[in-house]
Amino acid sequence: MEFPVHIPFVELLGFELLRWESDEAEIRFDARSEHQNSFSVVHGGALMTLLDVAMAHAARSGHPELGAVTIEMKTSFMQAARGSLRALARVLHRSATMAFVEASVFDAEGGLCCHASGTFKCIRRLPVGAKASQALNGAAPVQTD
Repeated sequence: MEFPVHIPFVELLGFELLRWESDEAEIRFDARSEHQNSFSVVHGGALMTLLDVAMAHAARSGHPELGAVTIEMKTSFMQAARGSLRALARVLHRSATMAFVEASVFDAEGGLCCHASGTFKCIRRLPVGAKASQALNGAAPVQTD
């Protein structure tokens, strides 16, 4: 399944969107040696990116016209992550402009590697062209509730 929007960093990491529906998202990440830290396990930053992207997609599921901006994120690491990983995210609660989401990353054996919760601001996606300075195109600044 193709990601609904072009995210260069996600492409660089090699994430694969497996499912995106009903307030949920599932993303696969085949971690390679360049994603490792000095302990030869997946770097926490790569794992946090996986959790963040999965939660943002869960927040946007069913609302492809919206963007999801991370407001806050809390992550706990349970065990070292290696190899093929799978992130599962789901919306816990949604308001008119916010989504409260959680996600977990599992290894190939089903072991829980890390878990996160996050708050996302849902905003309309606006087109960005060569003459635009940023995604909001001069609109009023994004307001947080």
